[in-house]
Amino acid sequence: MSKFTDHLGRPLVAITGAGVVSPLGTGKEDNWNALTGGQSGIHEINRFPTENLKTRIAGTVDFLPESTIGASALSEKLARLAGEEAIAQSGLSVTDFGGPLFLAAPPVELDWKSRFALDALVKNQGEPSYQLLLEACRNNPRMDEFNTTQFGYIAERLADIFGTRGLPVTMSTACASGATAIQSGVEAIRRGESDRVLAIGTDGSVSAEALIRFSLLSALSTQNDQPHKASKPFSKDRDGFAMAEGSGALVMESLESAIARGAKILGILKGCGEKADDFHRTRSSPDASPAIATVRAALDDAGLTIDDISYVNAHGTSTPENDKMEYHTLSSVFGERISSIPVSSNKSMIGHTLTAAGAIEAVFSLLTIQTGTLPPTINYDNPDPAIALDVVPNVKRDANVTAILSNSFGFGGQNASLVVAAHQ
Repeated sequence: MSKFTDHLGRPLVAITGAGVVSPLGTGKEDNWNALTGGQSGIHEINRFPTENLKTRIAGTVDFLPESTIGASALSEKLARLAGEEAIAQSGLSVTDFGGPLFLAAPPVELDWKSRFALDALVKNQGEPSYQLLLEACRNNPRMDEFNTTQFGYIAERLADIFGTRGLPVTMSTACASGATAIQSGVEAIRRGESDRVLAIGTDGSVSAEALIRFSLLSALSTQNDQPHKASKPFSKDRDGFAMAEGSGALVMESLESAIARGAKILGILKGCGEKADDFHRTRSSPDASPAIATVRAALDDAGLTIDDISYVNAHGTSTPENDKMEYHTLSSVFGERISSIPVSSNKSMIGHTLTAAGAIEAVFSLLTIQTGTLPPTINYDNPDPAIALDVVPNVKRDANVTAILSNSFGFGGQNASLVVAAHQ
């Protein structure tokens, strides 16, 4: 093992750039100041009517013009902003990046306005038929929006903008998507396929339809009266997550390549773990065995033990079942040490950004290492006695942080964990 390789002889993966957008603002500085200050980005929804909806709050990113155009346009804009910040920090070219792109993006659909317009157009032309539908799509300028709903559209646009190499990869593994995109980039470097990669997780898909779908799963908080108090991970009175939007991006390089070009090393993406959970389409296995295996796989991949982890950036969605499952996972892996290791949830402030969550939280994990500041879990006013964690309640804390475990556990049995470490 050399200074450029890990315990398995693979290239060490350095992080040289990071970017983030969330309901708390654009860029690492604004986000970090708000996050460590315990500020909530959850608010009443004003983008669309919410009458008769059980949930009327979210962490929508309304400070961008694209927020009114549709999920695809907003997801692309969020990814572009995070990607630009990350590449600029790395010192590489923002228009000729020179490495592959791995993107986590939401599966977006044609918005309802376009669907109704299409329906009206077909009805006006006679008896509805598949042929009329195709002609309407072909001849109606409004149907150009259909192209933006194709799964690879956002990645293709970003590849052109950033000058990435090869065909961009788009993936959607539910709430683990952002972490999966990062893991895919790490593995590409380890295999020697590229010296550098750009990994982005983005999600701008808050809509009435999305809220209804998650509400039918009983996944969303209905505490609408005080939006900033709705997301309360690990609290006894938690009742669901707050849907949110944002993007996180990392530029990763082989450590040897990064040092050779004189790049500043922000941290090391040391380990990745993933396991599938086939217990239920939305529920996690009651014994948490897939999540436990995911965390252990990440630690093994990083070549670290539980004593090497300084802090856990929890998935911490604020749903009754997920928080309980994550506690079971961590207590099983860390044993008696779980009572002393700090475990906090960024989602208490930014909400659940779905396909972007793993990437955003990886950026926040990196900032935790760089600043030695642990973000709090806010709204922790009613502790759950069944979840005995040090959640860094309500107020940030200074700490010496050398390695972080960041968890992402998604619907459909998608589990991913990352280990982010300081550069020694």
